[in-house]
Amino acid sequence: MSKLNEGRVAIVTGAGRGIGREHALALAASGAKVVVNDLGADMDGGGGDATPAQETVNDIIAMGGEAVVNGGNVASFDDAGAMVAQAIDTFGGLDIVINNAGILRDRMLFSMTESDWDAVIAVHLKGTFGPSHHASKYWRERAKAGETNDARIINTSSPSGIYGNIGQTNYGAAKAGIAAFSMIAAMELVRYGVTVNCIAPAALTRMTENLPGLLGSEDAENSMGPRWIANVATWLASPAAAGVTGRVFDVVGDRIGIAESWSLGPTATQGDTPESIGDLMPELMANASLNSDMSGRPTEGPGRPSKTI
Repeated sequence: MSKLNEGRVAIVTGAGRGIGREHALALAASGAKVVVNDLGADMDGGGGDATPAQETVNDIIAMGGEAVVNGGNVASFDDAGAMVAQAIDTFGGLDIVINNAGILRDRMLFSMTESDWDAVIAVHLKGTFGPSHHASKYWRERAKAGETNDARIINTSSPSGIYGNIGQTNYGAAKAGIAAFSMIAAMELVRYGVTVNCIAPAALTRMTENLPGLLGSEDAENSMGPRWIANVATWLASPAAAGVTGRVFDVVGDRIGIAESWSLGPTATQGDTPESIGDLMPELMANASLNSDMSGRPTEGPGRPSKTI
């Protein structure tokens, strides 16, 4: 029996550690050839070390798979292009791009520096755009030449982006942007045989290990391990997922759900003056769904709208 991704070629960014590493290993186990991208930076984006990416490649080769290291910076448009070219030159094509690389520079808004903002937006948002742009250009050219694609882009959002989290205006804005990017790219690329989906994962990695209740918990390591995220990504990368596109999947441990996008709630007809809004707002607020908490469920509390004014 052939494997789920037998013979397919994948790029996984940020694949030296955590969720990205699990993506790369799971894809390889399912038959894919993998370009393992990782700059090897610290969690805040500083430094660089090829060792984590090489270790992932070594593990893939040890299991009988095929993989190569790419040490490019996803925030560099040229490095992203070189990454795509490397996959095509090394393995003869490209079928899957998983944009996973990320950093954290958490600050309250009033304490956040310009560099905190720019670095996080660059790695997450531009780091999703670059590989996706170069890959989609390749697939479009193939389609125009009469070739058939069964290609995948799988992006990485976060509950912080689609639901919101204090101290992460930079990270959350980038992750919300990635969710919107994914939905729009799905609309644009469907004609070329490309699906685009997004995962908003919660997993125990070096970026989350210091959260209360997770540090040192063996149960958390089992129930919240990144392998659960890789399960979903590996299936989405496969030919079996050809009919699934434009979705954001909320994955927490073995729970998988679909995060539904912004939708229009209650409406009213406003009058001619700003004062008229005050008459409408209580009813609008009373009939509107509450914003979600980090679990994706509506809640009330400090900093969140109530149904009453």
